[in-house]
Amino acid sequence: METVHLLISGKVQGVFFRESAKKIAQNLNITGWIKNREDAKVEAVISGNEDAVNDFISWTKSGPERASVDEVIIQKKPATPFESFEIKKRN
Repeated sequence: METVHLLISGKVQGVFFRESAKKIAQNLNITGWIKNREDAKVEAVISGNEDAVNDFISWTKSGPERASVDEVIIQKKPATPFESFEIKKRN
């Protein structure tokens, strides 16, 4: 299992990024969470097998149709199991 933290910037809020990410994650058997941040970025922590995590990361680099992703910062984390994939409310 691999766990990564993602920080996604660009036009990524108000374009169904989180909802689309949840569908992709469920299709790939990815667990973790995703949320909008106050600085207009989207943040996620995801866990899954290496291929699924890589596929999810690849998807985030373009996102849903209305998104325009400028950058995805990826940071590996210690393997962390999650129950499911959830959309969190921003803090």
